[in-house]
Amino acid sequence: MIELSSRLEGTLFKLYELEKTLKPLGYNIGGNWDYDHGSFDYKMNDEVGYQFLRIPFTATNGELDSKGTTVQIGTPFLLSHKYQIGLDDDVHNGNVSASFNQFAEPQDAEASFPEKYISLGEELIREAEDALLQ
Repeated sequence: MIELSSRLEGTLFKLYELEKTLKPLGYNIGGNWDYDHGSFDYKMNDEVGYQFLRIPFTATNGELDSKGTTVQIGTPFLLSHKYQIGLDDDVHNGNVSASFNQFAEPQDAEASFPEKYISLGEELIREAEDALLQ
């Protein structure tokens, strides 16, 4: 994980407005959201594992699924995950559990981030800043 300095950190937005601005730029709400926090992810690469620019946010009033929720942006960062090829050898699940947990665990969940994508991540965060802080 590599933190990126950004003018977005600490700023407040209506979640709806944030989503309306970032989605056309290629961001999606990450799958790791909860009722009080989440992130917008920009998938940069997926050749071996995947690399993302992640812009985290926390609800300051209400829950994320409530209308009109305001969120505060955290420190953006670059994230790399490398997944195993093949089956997960450490799985000891029955049929019921396996039907819900069918994907392999990351080979290296905190994989080192490829140098060639760091400058792209910095460019993407500047683009998001320009779109949101006009």
